[in-house]
Amino acid sequence: MTLNPRLVKESFSVVEPVAEKAAAYFYGRLFAENPQLRAMFPPAMDVQRDRLFSALTRIVWMLDSPGGLAGYLAQLGRDHRKYGVAAEHYSAVGKALLSTIKHFAAEIWTDEIEAAWSTAYGMAAELMIEAAAADAGVSPPWWLAEVVDHDRRTRDIAVITVRPTQRMEFRPGQYITVQTARWPRVWRTFSIANAPRDDNTLRLHVRAVSGGWVSSALVQHTRIGDQVLLGPPVGTMVPADSGRDILCVAGGTGLAPLKAIIEHVIASGRRPHVHLLFGVRHASELYDIHDLVRMESSFPWLRVLPVVSDEPAYDGMRGRLPDVVERFHSWAEHEVYVCGPAAMVNETVRRLQASGVPLCRIHRDTVQDEP
Repeated sequence: MTLNPRLVKESFSVVEPVAEKAAAYFYGRLFAENPQLRAMFPPAMDVQRDRLFSALTRIVWMLDSPGGLAGYLAQLGRDHRKYGVAAEHYSAVGKALLSTIKHFAAEIWTDEIEAAWSTAYGMAAELMIEAAAADAGVSPPWWLAEVVDHDRRTRDIAVITVRPTQRMEFRPGQYITVQTARWPRVWRTFSIANAPRDDNTLRLHVRAVSGGWVSSALVQHTRIGDQVLLGPPVGTMVPADSGRDILCVAGGTGLAPLKAIIEHVIASGRRPHVHLLFGVRHASELYDIHDLVRMESSFPWLRVLPVVSDEPAYDGMRGRLPDVVERFHSWAEHEVYVCGPAAMVNETVRRLQASGVPLCRIHRDTVQDEP
């Protein structure tokens, strides 16, 4: 049957305003009909429900872009291996999803809409299953890693270095999920803060957020010699290698993937001019400034600009990152990378577009804090 993105989007737009209720209904239906699947999920489902709807929203609105959608679904399929997801689980998920959409879009539901959703889900599931099967012969579903360094930079930020027991291939700018022994089955996302290294180590910049199970465990309770589990590297904010000069805009620990990209540029032998705007609220949060200054001194084409927003006495550049970006000459000919809190990223991207930077040259990512 032919894919019909229009019918899927129209019916999904009815469900979107009640996303929280729909996600709760979906998992209730899934676990009621397949109680054995509950053990695959974390005890608290809040974040899981948010992630479900976030992924579903992205898939629905990408149905008109088959190339980008295929890449995203393949990434999801590979990543789901760490949860123990197998091909036979997809039919149960599809049944629960279709029941959920039908329940919340009952007023407009038709046989045509049901067929459109069945076709779309079947296509998505097939791509995810194929990607997972292809990856199974190449990479493990997760990596066991040892903490080899734990540097508490501030009260709530630590720079942690881990070494997987097996080689992990990744690209600068990508991120992984981490699980600690303290919270089994709870995975949280952290960007890799370095380019690939010969010694196979990965560096993570972790901020302990209020109520954040994994981030707090990593910052406050993790020690050298502890072991963690790492999910496969994912993410598309990777170096473009276009030869253009580069602007990096980092908010807080959003610095991590941008630092990896800068490391890659330095190691590549190319010599583009690189501007890094590193923004925080208070100067005490410039947790990695000493290492950035070291990088700047060894690579003359790099300029690091610390930016502080909420400290009037700070003797340096002050302001919000989106505002500061506009104080400089045009970035229209640059390759741009932006990472940090979602509001900052969205506003910075909007301002850059308005100033003439094509969207295709703005590479973005957001830091998802734990609830």
